[in-house]
Amino acid sequence: MLTLYTKTGCPFCHKVLDVGKELGITFYEKNIADDAVAAELIARGGKRQVPYLVDTDRNVEMYESDDIVEYLKGHHA
Repeated sequence: MLTLYTKTGCPFCHKVLDVGKELGITFYEKNIADDAVAAELIARGGKRQVPYLVDTDRNVEMYESDDIVEYLKGHHA
């Protein structure tokens, strides 16, 4: 399962979402506008930065939209 932490209006998040759409990927999206989700993100990754991808099937978690896009194209295309 792919979970993507996002923030409304974040251009880097939209970049990842657009690539996901192109590749036919469905994300479970969590928006950090919700304080509980923001706290969950900080607990997972150590900072309040989006986008943040969690791939539970491959035990991968990462920040940085370019890194996420490269990962998606390499492992989920």
